[in-house]
Amino acid sequence: MSKSTVSSKGQVTIPKRVREVLNVVAGDEIYYDVSGRTVTLHRLDPFDAAFHAALGATVAEEWGSAGDDKAFDDL
Repeated sequence: MSKSTVSSKGQVTIPKRVREVLNVVAGDEIYYDVSGRTVTLHRLDPFDAAFHAALGATVAEEWGSAGDDKAFDDL
């Protein structure tokens, strides 16, 4: 088991063993999967981040008007 202490800013240091398992290095992005009182830490693959950013921009252009929202309200 690894542990960290929360700073006054709400920050924690990811323990070395966890960084090694996730292959996390400085500048990497991580995300948290929350289910009830359980939180799972994941390394965000840089390719996934770029894909999701591009997908988000595409979807925003395709579907983002109030008319679109109204049309899909009851689905």
